[in-house]
Amino acid sequence: MISDLDVYRTANLLIEQYGADGAGMHAAMRADELLEAGDMDGRRVWGKILDAVKELTSTEPPGDGEPVH
Repeated sequence: MISDLDVYRTANLLIEQYGADGAGMHAAMRADELLEAGDMDGRRVWGKILDAVKELTSTEPPGDGEPVH
């Protein structure tokens, strides 16, 4: 599996390359492609990357007890 550090590095690269909205779309499309291909491990990784993109581009402050990255 991929480390959390690599997940956030990938999310940051996507945000730099595609912008906040485009990064989420790219990650979601990649996750869907892998799901269709039957690659469940790859789907899980890109799901984590999508979650990281959403977290990094969120304009809402984290709630109490939520980690800040």
